[in-house]
Amino acid sequence: MFETYTTVIGTVVSDPRRRQTTTGEDVISFRVACTSRRIDKSTGEWTDGPTLYLTVSCWRRLLTGVGLAIAKGRPVMAHGQIKTNEYPSADGSRRSDLEMTAVAVGLDLSRCVVTYRGTPAQGRAADAPAIAATPATQESAA
Repeated sequence: MFETYTTVIGTVVSDPRRRQTTTGEDVISFRVACTSRRIDKSTGEWTDGPTLYLTVSCWRRLLTGVGLAIAKGRPVMAHGQIKTNEYPSADGSRRSDLEMTAVAVGLDLSRCVVTYRGTPAQGRAADAPAIAATPATQESAA
């Protein structure tokens, strides 16, 4: 089957939720909103376009890093396989939702400043470094 991989850049709009599947495997999921922006040539102002919402699911090696770094309101980039889930709604109509099974997730450093504490040698989950993200200012973004 053909797999569709894509990268999305957006903002986390839900608190990440860690759960276990019926088979006992852990997964962290969160919602991301990606709003396109265009410059209005007549006014020279930026205007927001439509917003894409999708659920990002993180498995296995991503659990520790995503659990420490991702929070509601943070700017993120996620890369993975995207698919459409179809399901019946409460009123019986058919609905659909986009879901990404992520292979990589990170903070968008064009919109925040990250302080990394630890060393690259600390790769084990027990030694995971602390990460603090703060919104980028015009001065720090330049």
